[in-house]
Amino acid sequence: MAEKLQKVLVEPRIRLNHGRGFSFGPGKAELLEFIDCTGSISGAAKAMGMSYMRAWSIVKSLDRDFAEPLVLKTRGGRVRGGATLSETGRRVVSLYREMEKASQTATREAGEKLNELLKARAK
Repeated sequence: MAEKLQKVLVEPRIRLNHGRGFSFGPGKAELLEFIDCTGSISGAAKAMGMSYMRAWSIVKSLDRDFAEPLVLKTRGGRVRGGATLSETGRRVVSLYREMEKASQTATREAGEKLNELLKARAK
């Protein structure tokens, strides 16, 4: 019986860097998506297995880095508080995901050629 061959997946990761002061990559994009999904910074942190303080620190750094806040925050704890993405926040995530898709498209052909050069791996 012939074994199915498992292809190596090419997964380009986009990172935006500007000196030592600004960076944006897959983790920050994911945090923003979880904030939008859960409606809170603490919920997003929990979903990602990250401390609330780390998530809050990232949100504060994003506020410093972008011309407009990416996260709209409401104080008040569990009952009244919460967080959601601003229109700018949604746009940043959308543009980031658009770059990821473009990079996947750009690397697909070379990835297929690389797969041909690898030893066969059974699933």
